[in-house]
Amino acid sequence: RFRFASSCPPNLLPPTAMLRQLGRVATPLARGAPRRMGGNLLLLRMISARVDFGNLKVDANLAALVKDEIAPGTGVDVAAFWASFDKLMSDLGPKNAALLKKRDDLQKKIDEWHLAHKGAPMDMVEYKAFLTDIGYLVPTKTDFTVATSNVDPEIASVPGPQLVCPIDNARFILNAANARWGSLLDALYGTDVISKEGGAEPGKSYNPVRGAKVFDELHKLLDEIFTLSGGSYADATLFSVKDGKLTVSINGSETGLKNAAQFAGFTEEGGAVSSVLLKNNGLHFDIIIDKEHPIGKAHKAGVRDVVAESAMSAIADCEDSVAAVDAEDKITCYRNWNGLMRGTLAASMEKGGKTITRGMNPDRVYTTPSGGTITLPGRVVLLVRNVGFHIYTDAVTHNGEQVPEHFLDAFVTALCSKNDFIERPGLKNTRTGSMYIVKPKMHGPEEVALATELFGATEAAIGLPANTIKMGIMDEERRTSTNLGACMYEAKDRVAFINTGFLDRTGDEIHTSFEAGPFLPKDEIKKQVWIKAYEDNNVDTGIAVKLSGKGQIGKGMWAAPDNMKQMLKEKIGHPMAGANTAWTPSPTAATLHALHYHRCDVFARQEEISKRPMAKVEDILTIPLLSRKLTAEEVQKELDNNIQGLLGYVVRWVGQGVGCSKVPDIHDVQLMEDRATLRISSQHVANWIAHGVTTKEQVMETMYRMASVVDKQNANDPNYVPMSPKFDGIEFQAACDMIFLGKETPNGLTEGTLIRRRREHKAANKTVNVTIEPAPKAMNQ
Repeated sequence: RFRFASSCPPNLLPPTAMLRQLGRVATPLARGAPRRMGGNLLLLRMISARVDFGNLKVDANLAALVKDEIAPGTGVDVAAFWASFDKLMSDLGPKNAALLKKRDDLQKKIDEWHLAHKGAPMDMVEYKAFLTDIGYLVPTKTDFTVATSNVDPEIASVPGPQLVCPIDNARFILNAANARWGSLLDALYGTDVISKEGGAEPGKSYNPVRGAKVFDELHKLLDEIFTLSGGSYADATLFSVKDGKLTVSINGSETGLKNAAQFAGFTEEGGAVSSVLLKNNGLHFDIIIDKEHPIGKAHKAGVRDVVAESAMSAIADCEDSVAAVDAEDKITCYRNWNGLMRGTLAASMEKGGKTITRGMNPDRVYTTPSGGTITLPGRVVLLVRNVGFHIYTDAVTHNGEQVPEHFLDAFVTALCSKNDFIERPGLKNTRTGSMYIVKPKMHGPEEVALATELFGATEAAIGLPANTIKMGIMDEERRTSTNLGACMYEAKDRVAFINTGFLDRTGDEIHTSFEAGPFLPKDEIKKQVWIKAYEDNNVDTGIAVKLSGKGQIGKGMWAAPDNMKQMLKEKIGHPMAGANTAWTPSPTAATLHALHYHRCDVFARQEEISKRPMAKVEDILTIPLLSRKLTAEEVQKELDNNIQGLLGYVVRWVGQGVGCSKVPDIHDVQLMEDRATLRISSQHVANWIAHGVTTKEQVMETMYRMASVVDKQNANDPNYVPMSPKFDGIEFQAACDMIFLGKETPNGLTEGTLIRRRREHKAANKTVNVTIEPAPKAMNQ
């Protein structure tokens, strides 16, 4: 899928020479390389034992995982499973390749159109007609109703935060799975929401001054969301239940909830109420009472904490936030998903000098006001994000060729999920019999149609009822944004999730319109008409086809995990925009973002939004081009920002195999970054080089200087290998590839470069059998 060349500066060794110095170059294979690649390409193949299944050769460890850990108990015969995958490759493999070729064909035509109209003002009527003629734009379609059924309420009917977490890290994904409930006391105490002024610093031990400030805020939240008929929670001395109603004692008198229906349940210990369950907009607060606890002793009513229902769902990510480049890495991803679906995943860690094991939280049981029992899930509902159409893997080969990795993801993750459907003791993910696969980076309705066909074949192969597998459509590619209704129509019986994301969407915006001219600086791009139209269109389309109440309309990530005060102020904009979920970078952030869904009735907002005119496709198609001459200072500032962020992420991805982490920006502000950061940054710099806003020489000087900055930022990491002063490391080369080959890389996607360079890094740092596939020199730079 990807075409690569060596992009290293002339003073550096080309990658083949660098690897030969390490003495790890084996005789090149005569065949078996992925197609459509050129230049001084390094194709690294980790040679492993293989198991034959018809036309397939399956990595032996992957085959063993399926046979010994995933399939048992599902009723699926392993030989039949692989036979179905063999048939899938014959049936759908050529379709996948044809759709990727169509992407390239469309891009070529768009490039030629912009070159032919260079310097002329944009004629939107002519531009739309051109895009329609070449099949890029299809007729608008919203005259249908989404028919998806059996969707869990956490996705269909209860708005709330969503986490996205790398699936290859068991501890992280367990944290995400358990983020259904979070301590508001901890979320306030441990973040910048509460100021440090007046001796309220958060030290190593509990600071009662800060604690008092936290309880002041907690009382305000309770007064706002669960208003009492009289008085304030700050003055409460006792919580009790009388005649099925919550009674709160204040200054010798008794009061209750202004809205009695908000009282959802309670627990008792020793005849006294030990927790009070409250409900608003479908979300719960649990007031924990423990007068013997050091914190509870200091509270008039013995309140130790307020636990908020936080993340309703989480995406276990096999894509942008992981660095999975070979069978070894994929096995880790699949094993963790299998553990989540069986309810058995656990992770050990060191804490306070002791080894502790963390597992999945149990459900929570309460007494209802009428004396019955209510059980609430202790965990989020998990979705899994598979990789995009464009990535091929050699974990399995078909007739000697690599297979689309998203085919393998669908088959294996769905087989794991069948463990969630069978009758067995233990924890469950779905309560409605559904599995949720999020599909990223699809281009238009034809690709959604192939994904629908893939899901149907997967269900047939492992014995699931039709439409068990629900689809999430990431609205992050321009051809999907402009045809969103048509995309959803192709999955109308499956779609349960759509969302937007600035970084990838802007990266594709730049690549699609690369030849149109230089783009504005990134901060200015965010303020242009196309981005608002894109965000509005996602909500408008979801509402128009009646996805509301059947699935999620989502918004993107809050990227600054240490800036929770600002998040509390700004991120309410997402539910106010009609989104019934939005991404948060941590469980703590989810607990705080959940407050926004108490303050905003999302379904009422969607009803209001449904009355406005839908966003115009003409606005979405308006290209955010630069129309003024930038100063030298503006150009350098933008380059510094792009390249520092790119290098800061690449060194961890390629050098350490970390796909998602907090990465300091150029001002040392910690940002949660994944691959989308690289796409927008590399495409932006490449675009400016192509249009003369900057030069290759200026970019290289910036890269050398920013590499030194990134080295300093990572100086305390014992596993970090500095890029300077030689600048000859694989990580630095990867950054060069992404920028200097940005125009030639299909759709501006960075995965191919990252996977290639990460495999090179793994080969250089352990003894393995490696083959290097030479490629033509047509793309030498």
